[in-house]
Amino acid sequence: MKRRDFIRTTALVTGGILVSPSLFAEGESRSRTKKITILHTNDTHSNIDPFPENHAKYPGLGGVARRYELIQQVRNEAENVLLLDAGDIFQGTPYFNRYKGILEMKLMTELGYDAATMGNHDFDIGIDGFIHAKQYAAFPFICSNYNFTDTNLDGKTEPYRIIEKGGVKVGLFGVGVELKGLVPDDKFGETVYLDPIETAQEYAALLKKKGCDLIICLSHLGYSYESDKISDLKLAEATSGIHLIIGGHTHTFLDKPTEVVNKDGITVLVNQVGWAGVNLGRIDFEIESKGIKQDALILQ
Repeated sequence: MKRRDFIRTTALVTGGILVSPSLFAEGESRSRTKKITILHTNDTHSNIDPFPENHAKYPGLGGVARRYELIQQVRNEAENVLLLDAGDIFQGTPYFNRYKGILEMKLMTELGYDAATMGNHDFDIGIDGFIHAKQYAAFPFICSNYNFTDTNLDGKTEPYRIIEKGGVKVGLFGVGVELKGLVPDDKFGETVYLDPIETAQEYAALLKKKGCDLIICLSHLGYSYESDKISDLKLAEATSGIHLIIGGHTHTFLDKPTEVVNKDGITVLVNQVGWAGVNLGRIDFEIESKGIKQDALILQ
């Protein structure tokens, strides 16, 4: 597959943006440039097959096999790649009704996902149903603002994770939407919802303290709302230390990441790639002594 066949949008800013100062270990060469590529999805909703060729909006698009080809092509051309998901893996096709999330977990494992967070639909078969499906996932679920202490999910998700690739320390944490009123009470049980802004700030500060070069929030809050409801854009504005918010929930198709100025006057990137696996997000970061440069693509 040729590059022009799957690049929907080339993006962002010529030469990149200075996002924030990078963190280098003492004594490390200041001239060295570290590179890392972030691939991401959201709201895939059990869409295993591509849309039919006669589909009104997405003819022939999506499908796990196509995503696998794109991911492998990127891995062949970029040395350090992370593959992440922002939730709502479950619900939407008969595959979920039949296999109760197991197929989705197996396929994401085959695709080599490094981490995901939970969306509201990932509770659709209840906590115990999620736990049963999760045993087929060889990647962690990162949930920072859901306190599962009094549920069977206690200890089965992580509040944050640090992954090192090519000398780049990437810190990940995850925030989710309020479940009360959105998900039946019996599906999430005694899960306690924590304020996403306070939680995000807490873990961004922790990950910075631990020396992460790049801090990424996996969010299932939603891109934006007309109301005062917390969204990715509001989260970016109200916090500091986050470089990238990978969003979900609102099924928002962005041609390029949105640039938001955080409370310290630093640019944060917010991205979301629609739903159903139609698009695959790609953001390339170059981490230098003077800061972080980025470029972005939407792959289809």
